Amino acid sequence: MQKLVELVALQLTARQWMLATAESCTGGLIAAECTDLSGSSAWFDRGFVSYSNEAKTHMLGVSPELIQLNGAVSEPVALAMALGAVYRSKAVAAVAVTGVAGPTGGSPGKPVGTVWIAWCIGGKTSAELKYFDGNRQTIRRLTVEAALQGLLERLRV
Repeated sequence: MQKLVELVALQLTARQWMLATAESCTGGLIAAECTDLSGSSAWFDRGFVSYSNEAKTHMLGVSPELIQLNGAVSEPVALAMALGAVYRSKAVAAVAVTGVAGPTGGSPGKPVGTVWIAWCIGGKTSAELKYFDGNRQTIRRLTVEAALQGLLERLRV
């Protein structure tokens, strides 16, 4: 994962951009991976751990109605989290994750391992739905990796 973070750092540094993270199911693990790299203060602005619905609203400006209508684990909420991270930071790029890491909390429509990842890069947003297998630790690790890989792909465009 360190190599992936180094590649993200190179892309952000080349643009003189800052990154923000908005994390629910990963609880700050993306921010931790980023800040494990020495010198990350040159490109990493801040991380929001918005685990509860109230935190998503309070910290990131996600509408309670949006959460009520779509559920916290949804594309609209993930996109709103990414936008909120940019609007409430000095970042030009953001990644947001919301999902069901398990082992509890799943439902027929959103089983354990369901994760929405969203990115906001220079004002352009996108999101992907992922389904990961494994225990809580594995799902969270795979989410971090997919979030960073997606960020790198979007920065390279």
